Amino acid sequence: MHYVSAENLGKSYGIKPLFKNLSFHIEEGDKIAIVARNGYGKSTLLKIIAGKEVPEDGKLWIHKDVTVALFEQEPEFMEDLSILDNIFHHDHPVINAIKHYEEACDSDDAELLGKTIVQMDELGAWDFDSKVKQILGKLNIHQLQQKAGTLSGGQRKRVALARTLIDIGFEHKHVLLIMDEPTNHLDVETVEWLEHYLNQENVTLLLVTHDRYFLDAVCDEIWELEGSNLYIHKGDYENYIEKKAARIEQDASSIDKAKNLYRKELEWIRKQPKARTTKSKSRIDAFAGVEAKAKQKITDNQVQLQVKMNRLGGKVAELKKVYKSFGDQVILKGFDYTFSKGERVGIVGKNGVGKSTFLNMLLDKEPADSGKINIGDTVVFGYYSQQGLEVKEDMRVIEFVKNIAENFPLANGGSLSAAQFLQLFLFEPDQQYTYISKLSGGEKKRLLLLSILFRNPNFLILDEPTNDLDLPTLGVLENFLSDYQGCLIIVSHDRYFMDKLTDHLFVFEGKGNIRDFPGNYTQYRIWKKEQEEKKETESEKTKASVARPSAEVSQTIEKRKPSFKEKREFELLQKEISDLEKEKQEIHLLLEDSTLPYDQLQKLSSRIGDVSSMLDEKELRWLELSELME
Repeated sequence: MHYVSAENLGKSYGIKPLFKNLSFHIEEGDKIAIVARNGYGKSTLLKIIAGKEVPEDGKLWIHKDVTVALFEQEPEFMEDLSILDNIFHHDHPVINAIKHYEEACDSDDAELLGKTIVQMDELGAWDFDSKVKQILGKLNIHQLQQKAGTLSGGQRKRVALARTLIDIGFEHKHVLLIMDEPTNHLDVETVEWLEHYLNQENVTLLLVTHDRYFLDAVCDEIWELEGSNLYIHKGDYENYIEKKAARIEQDASSIDKAKNLYRKELEWIRKQPKARTTKSKSRIDAFAGVEAKAKQKITDNQVQLQVKMNRLGGKVAELKKVYKSFGDQVILKGFDYTFSKGERVGIVGKNGVGKSTFLNMLLDKEPADSGKINIGDTVVFGYYSQQGLEVKEDMRVIEFVKNIAENFPLANGGSLSAAQFLQLFLFEPDQQYTYISKLSGGEKKRLLLLSILFRNPNFLILDEPTNDLDLPTLGVLENFLSDYQGCLIIVSHDRYFMDKLTDHLFVFEGKGNIRDFPGNYTQYRIWKKEQEEKKETESEKTKASVARPSAEVSQTIEKRKPSFKEKREFELLQKEISDLEKEKQEIHLLLEDSTLPYDQLQKLSSRIGDVSSMLDEKELRWLELSELME
């Protein structure tokens, strides 16, 4: 089924064109990732397709049976309403039934609970309620009566994600799901669950993400947006990089040929008299195209800098018997470690286990309860935090960088000017004189990162550096850090980024336990999975050894004729099953009685669960015996 068609779409931000003449098609089942620099219009394009913005040029067609669901980077909520009201915002019988049931569960109103249980039964809403509970549980959303206006940034993203997944799960068969950086602020376990969920739901998907493993797991097509060009690549991220490199090489060769032709044509133009023939005029007209091709620039994001780093002495950083707690929450419990020159450490662990506290202690922003933290005299820290850029926004980009330093020193004795360094990090000359207030959120993050690196630290600490950065910028950062000679600590949920740049991990396991794992993140996940499978295997062996006698008995039963006792049991089972089914129906009728007291309602709800369980057991036994009766 054909979902979306766009023809010559165009949009500008002020006088700056974001994109123009974009044409594309989206078919049912497509799973597409859009790649572009920050500020090139990715989020705007998503909003146009979702109907949140209107294109200035071109046409957009969406099939009348297709519903577009948009997950935005900055989700909007009804701030005075609860999480429950924001998630279950559709006026739909099933959604309303689940919402009322969840409200009743949080109240002491027996009459209301009874009504909602009956309503759930009538609408067959229990299966969808199970899916809703899975989504809320995996996204760690529990306080459903909390006001949306009190949520933190990370909580808002998770609630918005739950709302989007619940919306697409119940309402429409034909859904185009559009997601703008869905993995930001999610831990790795949740990201992996989201990968599985999206593949299981088999949705048509259009997304922007910086997480390359997530991209590969859920998408099979990549669109690269660069100015007025939209390059479409089938396959995974690695294939896209290979095809892009080949395209750049081909474009470079084409431009070199155009330059040679341009020089010849320019010389011919200058020699021509004013009175020209028709043939000459056609050659002059063609000259404009040759000139445009010859002056075309190719953007290649490869960065290789031989940095003249501040000298790092023999002593880097040493932690001796360090303890740290906040009340009952233990962060460090006698932690010992000595950092070496050039060490590359990744820090992983669930939210709230103390990763940021550990970094603040290393930076002397948070004191230890006991123990010693000794930092070498020559250490110059560079700290990229999640707080963002704190600067006067009426300053131009180039002024901001020059206030740090005029030049960046190189190992060969030379240097890069502030403008040249900006260009390496994808700030073109015309953009360098833009006011910081005019930059997109991702561009501000890029500027913050650049400003930290421009100070030339010899011990870099990067706390979630990949959030809100585009894939081209991440490529630049990875190339820079690959050649970085200083110490490096990275806290990130980006598995690809961690794998590429870290040599070993500090795994914060909780309760003050920190495991020093000798490998990258993927190796750690494989090891952890093996440990879990090992435990499961041992558990299954234990269960099998207990169950083996009954299995042997079962086999002997199959080989002989039923005894008189088993025949009698078979006859009784039929009556017992009939009685249980009758009791179940009676309980359902009682639950419809709005005058029942709350404690009796709770007993009936518990009893119906027991009856259902006994029915399953007795029906299974009846089937076993029925085979013997044949």
